[in-house]
Amino acid sequence: MFAKTSAYRCYKEQWTTVNLYKSLVRPHLEQCVSVWSPHYQKDKELLERVQHRFTRMIEGFSSLPYAERLLRLSLWTVEERISRCDLNRSV
Repeated sequence: MFAKTSAYRCYKEQWTTVNLYKSLVRPHLEQCVSVWSPHYQKDKELLERVQHRFTRMIEGFSSLPYAERLLRLSLWTVEERISRCDLNRSV
């Protein structure tokens, strides 16, 4: 029982959750983004909504504004990451 609650507590910690997001979720969001590069605002908002929902799931972050959550977690918006990827590819 102790191991189960200890593992759950570790999963809910901020650094663990962010690392899980960066390694498991974000690659799926950005897969082939350079090929289909979402030009429509609706598509960009859909991708952003996933990250928005993730940042709300972290304990103590649900009441903060989205921009503040990103700042505290050292994350960029999905659109910023796409733009950065495009810039890196053009060089």
